[in-house]
Amino acid sequence: MTDINQTYEIRDAAERDLDRIVEIYNSTIAGRVVTADLEPVSVESKRAWFNAHSPEERPIWVVRRREDGEIAAWLSFQSFYGRAAYQATAEISIYIAEEYRSQGLGSYLIEKAIEACPRLGLTTLVGFIFGHNRPSLALLEKFGFQRWGLLPRVAVLDGVERDLVIAGLRVT
Repeated sequence: MTDINQTYEIRDAAERDLDRIVEIYNSTIAGRVVTADLEPVSVESKRAWFNAHSPEERPIWVVRRREDGEIAAWLSFQSFYGRAAYQATAEISIYIAEEYRSQGLGSYLIEKAIEACPRLGLTTLVGFIFGHNRPSLALLEKFGFQRWGLLPRVAVLDGVERDLVIAGLRVT
């Protein structure tokens, strides 16, 4: 298998990437496994979210194919709970375009996120994952995330109640 670093690169997202970020996000909605949004979102509705991130503290990264620059995936660091005492904790979210799934990009992004924690002033990463999203739960577990909480049946997706798992990792 080709080294992922030879095929892909990670960089901070730029505003010109927002269309593709939203496109990838929207592609996950219909599957009812990755996000609690039930309808596609607009680029304009995500602009404030995008602008609330910064490369120095809470970046959004895109993964691009080196050969043509196409964005295959993205990761965001989101402030947790919005209070000063939680400044060293961030929620991570990963979205991968369908045609690039199962190629190691999720592992690539989590590995880089963990490596970036000292630079970003983070000691704790959390993820909020539907209990039926086995691939994402397994991915986080692979990197040492543990189940820190369970919110049973808090989401309703097409009439089916779904659990939300809170996974966490202390970064040392």
